[in-house]
Amino acid sequence: MAEEERGEERSAEAGTEAETEAERFKQRKNSVAPKVSDELTENMKQGWADTERRDLPPVRQAEHTARRRAALSARFPGERLVVPAGRLKTRSNDTDYPFRAAVEYAYLTGNQTEDGVLVLEPDGPAGHRATLYLLPRSSRENGEFWLSGQGELWVGRRDSLAEAAQRYGLPVEDVRTVPELLKEATGPVRVVRAHDAVVEAALTDKITAERDEELRVFLSEMRLVKDDFEIAELARACESTARGFEDVVRVLDRAEATSERYIEGTFFLRARVEGNDIGYGSICAAGPHATTLHWVRNDGPVRSGDLLLLDAGVEGTELYTADITRTLPINGRFDELQRRIYDAVYDAQEAGIAAVRPGAKYRDFHEAAQRVLTERLVEWGLLEGPVERVLELGLQRRWTLHNTGHMLGMDVHDCAAARRETYVEGTLEPGMCLTVEPGLYFQPDDLTVPEEYRGIGVRIEDDIVVTEDGSRNLSAGLPRRADEVEAWMAALRA
Repeated sequence: MAEEERGEERSAEAGTEAETEAERFKQRKNSVAPKVSDELTENMKQGWADTERRDLPPVRQAEHTARRRAALSARFPGERLVVPAGRLKTRSNDTDYPFRAAVEYAYLTGNQTEDGVLVLEPDGPAGHRATLYLLPRSSRENGEFWLSGQGELWVGRRDSLAEAAQRYGLPVEDVRTVPELLKEATGPVRVVRAHDAVVEAALTDKITAERDEELRVFLSEMRLVKDDFEIAELARACESTARGFEDVVRVLDRAEATSERYIEGTFFLRARVEGNDIGYGSICAAGPHATTLHWVRNDGPVRSGDLLLLDAGVEGTELYTADITRTLPINGRFDELQRRIYDAVYDAQEAGIAAVRPGAKYRDFHEAAQRVLTERLVEWGLLEGPVERVLELGLQRRWTLHNTGHMLGMDVHDCAAARRETYVEGTLEPGMCLTVEPGLYFQPDDLTVPEEYRGIGVRIEDDIVVTEDGSRNLSAGLPRRADEVEAWMAALRA
């Protein structure tokens, strides 16, 4: 069959699917809503203005996504590559969670809408022909736009396929043709798994877990070194996050009158106003909750005299997230013991940041920070030296608990599928972005430390990019030293 005939056939099938979906939705709604008359159906087909937009500018990262697809094409010559965006997930009954596109898909396309699929078809000497498959605008003819759950009057206007092609700089076709397209596919195929069950089902007899994992690993390792666009987006997210921290400091009195939820909600407002969302669940841990590494319940009291460990990040509109932590005295002043612990963590972070430079081993900054913390724990009599023995046995980890950082990007813990030899056992290169975040955590029930230590948790975290001659702190706009933190808080609350 000629390719043009196949395309027409698939378009017809897609139209039939749309009609079926519209009918299903109509039937569901009719169980609780008035029936739709034939007259209303005809009326809804007519009298709509042409809103097709022409000469749209490309998305800001179109140049970068094209280069990324070229690198992917070069790595897997002669193979069909399938990268889905993902689908909506049910939150409860007939409500869904807000959609967030799969990182691999957004990284390669710049598109963030649900149900999309990027397909790279082998194309001889040219490498691959990339096609983006999206849902077209909902049809006025079959009632889909007002009767379907994905219709325009229910969820808003989508780009037409022609508009999307202008935005993303590559051919765009109807995604409803993809299952049949993939079923007919011949030759080797790889897919990014765990995002779209319909896509995987269409490829069930053509793919293997091992080969698909190679694709996932490669896409993860591609993101180890950020381009200029990505670094700028991370810097922008850090600036927004800093403003979110300022918002929190200004309302700490209101949080004292309510709970940690006030802090969470205050920061979330900034994330939604200036970005896409929060990059991860905000940790708004007051008092002893600061000793729980991922405290996201945020339902505890906020008390004067305690510390607040705020670990939060704005995810920007292009899905790059900041990840910053500050430990703040709720009343604006550290007491003597709080300051001693805070200063130890600050010195450890300084040592860790100093170790971030091109050519250094990835583990160097962690080891530098752990050494400083271990020295203080020995000095305070909480551990018996010598320091080298403690480090060898890892005894300090009772109170330091976690690694000192991780890669950062479109995932807060970015590049997680990268191989150990290229990530945690690798070497730092210019363009890598990572966090440096040492901490000390004395649990409320830890009988091995003096009572006054119990329930104190301190972490300081910044987002660092490796440069040609060292590193740059993308989150340096937020003060870190204890006296600077106190002065900053006082000025915001004046």
